[in-house]
Amino acid sequence: MQTNFSLAQLADPHVAESETILRKCVHCGFCTATCPTYVTLGNELDSPRGRIYLIKDMLENGRPADKEIVTHIDRCLSCLACMTTCPSGVNYMHLVDHARAHIEETYRRPLLDRLTRAALAFVLPYPSRFRAALRLAGLGRPFIGLFEKLPALKPVAAMLKLAPSSIPSASPLASPGVHAGRGAKRGRVAILTGCAQSVLDPAINEATISLLTRLGVEVVVPEGEGCCGALVHHMGREDQALVSARRNVDAWTRAVDQGGLDAIIITASGCGTTIKDYGFMLRLDPAYAEKAARVSALAKDITEYLSALDLPEPVRKPGTIVAYHSACSMQHGQKITRQPKELLARAGFVVREPREGHLCCGSAGTYNILQSEISAKLRDRKVRNIEATGASVVATGNIGCITQIASAARLPVVHTIKLLDWAYGGPKPEGVSEEGLVAAE
Repeated sequence: MQTNFSLAQLADPHVAESETILRKCVHCGFCTATCPTYVTLGNELDSPRGRIYLIKDMLENGRPADKEIVTHIDRCLSCLACMTTCPSGVNYMHLVDHARAHIEETYRRPLLDRLTRAALAFVLPYPSRFRAALRLAGLGRPFIGLFEKLPALKPVAAMLKLAPSSIPSASPLASPGVHAGRGAKRGRVAILTGCAQSVLDPAINEATISLLTRLGVEVVVPEGEGCCGALVHHMGREDQALVSARRNVDAWTRAVDQGGLDAIIITASGCGTTIKDYGFMLRLDPAYAEKAARVSALAKDITEYLSALDLPEPVRKPGTIVAYHSACSMQHGQKITRQPKELLARAGFVVREPREGHLCCGSAGTYNILQSEISAKLRDRKVRNIEATGASVVATGNIGCITQIASAARLPVVHTIKLLDWAYGGPKPEGVSEEGLVAAE
């Protein structure tokens, strides 16, 4: 793609990076076939190619964002399926991230939209605030129907629908500390506690720590780490995202200095995609660029890490038929495609892949709140394909997908690590059938 940025514009490193990305696009349109919003809406401006033209025009002319570009960029899920499809290597992720930051700086949204986004940024990245908000959600449920009738309040209705009726107790394993591995020491890792997942399903990290320590891996929960910054990063709130990134880089750097780390284990693939990008996000910060790059290199999804270990034979082979849903942040963001399925199959599960596995379920961080109508269409499409597999349980590696799919599916949706922990001697995940259970040889 030909660009016409001035030398003064290219002096801004963010613009220069976007210009490099834009020049790689050859207008081929392959991305449109795998873009969930284009497949759903059929509008060229709701495809990656269309958004690239809009972003180019906005940045090249140095103008503030307007309602049209905000509408179409807001509809982007950042699922990154376009990057998997693109034959030219266009880094759409970094381009749309820059566009969102530009929108945040130059566009004044309607009042209720601003308030909704401010509330999400204030609450979701902080577990204590999020837990308190979920407790209050019960008071708003009787008004869901009213909120749905008012376009500006649809995000409130979506939040109330997604809020669970009960909240698990906070896990003691989320507190800073060290969990020693059993037997001969096979490794030392840190684990991300994070934000939303630690409130919605703390048992995910509990299962991870339980399995890793049984395998002889020491697990560190560092002092001072928290939300990875992904939620606000995708809302264009770059300063807030970088504060979270720096805090985590400091926490994990201390852990490295205090005994070394083989990996930083991430159990939410949406967080993993962002943490693996810390090196890029902080590349212009001389105090953090090198440390952030080191952290990004250490970041591993739990299935990525387990695949590199010499695992023993499972304690039990459940024989359960599992529909594996590959989160977009897993398959497109991190390019992790085979490891989760291979681990499940080795553990004795029968793995089936739903049709259209490349299409997003519609969760995408806060997307199922801010773009609830499109999100619901994608969710229902995903659930139909999952249920058509005949599986008795859904496995996935991202809390957002778990919440989204479970809101419409008739079968249990669990994190992949819970099934693996069960096969290797842990407890049976809640709601999962034991039919087909056989003893491991």
